[in-house]
Amino acid sequence: MDVRFDPSGPLKGRLTPPADKSISHRAAMVGAMASEPVVVTNYLAAEDTLSTLEAMRTLGTIVQRDGDRVVLRGVGMRTPDAHGETIDVGNAGTLMRLLPGWLAGQDGRSFRFDGDASIRRRPVDRIAEPLRLMGANIEATDGRLPPFTVHGTQLRGITYELPVASAQVKSCVLLAGMLADGGTTVVEPVASRDHTERLLSRLGVPLWRDGDRITVGHVDELTVEDIHVPGDVSSAAFPIVAGVLVRGSRLLIEGVNVNWTRTGILDVLQRMGAVVVGERERRQDGVVPGEEPVADLDVAHGPLKATTVEAEEVPLVIDELPLVALLGCFAEGETVVRGAEELKHKESDRIATVVNGLRGLGAEIEATDDGFVVQGGTGIRGGTIEAHGDHRLAMLGAVAGLASREGVTVVGMEAAEVSYPGFGDHVARLQRR
Repeated sequence: MDVRFDPSGPLKGRLTPPADKSISHRAAMVGAMASEPVVVTNYLAAEDTLSTLEAMRTLGTIVQRDGDRVVLRGVGMRTPDAHGETIDVGNAGTLMRLLPGWLAGQDGRSFRFDGDASIRRRPVDRIAEPLRLMGANIEATDGRLPPFTVHGTQLRGITYELPVASAQVKSCVLLAGMLADGGTTVVEPVASRDHTERLLSRLGVPLWRDGDRITVGHVDELTVEDIHVPGDVSSAAFPIVAGVLVRGSRLLIEGVNVNWTRTGILDVLQRMGAVVVGERERRQDGVVPGEEPVADLDVAHGPLKATTVEAEEVPLVIDELPLVALLGCFAEGETVVRGAEELKHKESDRIATVVNGLRGLGAEIEATDDGFVVQGGTGIRGGTIEAHGDHRLAMLGAVAGLASREGVTVVGMEAAEVSYPGFGDHVARLQRR
């Protein structure tokens, strides 16, 4: 589906972003592990998270959904069984990389994973390595790609040093650690999003942090409280950046999760001189809080200056780096992103697709081995951008069109439904105010 986004007048009004995708995935999984029914409110009803609910059904969980309210009657920690069915993850990379952690501890049972064409290009070797060290057997296509099969065993606890900071790999190992003999420790090179740790800690799982080390203990049974999912800051980032770039705009973004491991984009915007005001959670080292903090953010247009995003900051802004590239087009000076090799393993190779896409719209941007460099100050001319099935690239093109001089046509705009259902309607509503 091709959608045209013309240069916009001021964006005005209030907006509540979709529910957090990362937390929705995790809520469904722990609900399936629970020994009693679990109610999840404000669950994200998008393609990726609906794939997770369907995967839980495949494993034997009874799932009842009424809008954004989901009731899960799970199978318990140790009795999921797909009965020979393939677990279809669709386009959901988080599901593909987290769920094997739980299933690797199901001794004597095997689970086959597959997904769409995009998923079949996304490697799983980084979860396969620690799971094999814990005793599981992972058989992957060409040794590293889907479809793949997880053969569950009695797992043993390990200490695993992540070669690259990744919340998905960390979470996979922590979920496996709950079923392993002895404690399991993950060592992070730098901090990454901590939704799994917060959720498990809130549910009473033995879990503690010591500097860059997170350790989880063995769990026989999981009792889960009802879970409310806050608004997704990664989705909110698109209207936030639109409000920053489109002259005369003033927005209030309500109910946003401001967990410090997710608000790297707000730090970048602050450095660039953008006006985004709201209460923020401070960095918390050595603490595993149970609750996700929520705040309202006040956004206004303003002039921007260039910045540099270094490798240690990348995990806290990984999903918003395409927007950093767009912001760099409008900022005075040279904007640089380093240490972002992880972008190559998203729904598309986001270094290549973002650089090529924005260059096609008139940006002065060059790819590097681990990021990109943007020469700013000229903004965006306009043109056509291909989404490549990547929801964030589709929404990037839409925001670029609103701030451009000539407008942008997004080819494949339907990809936005993966994480932000109704994105186009939200944009239109802000334009009508």
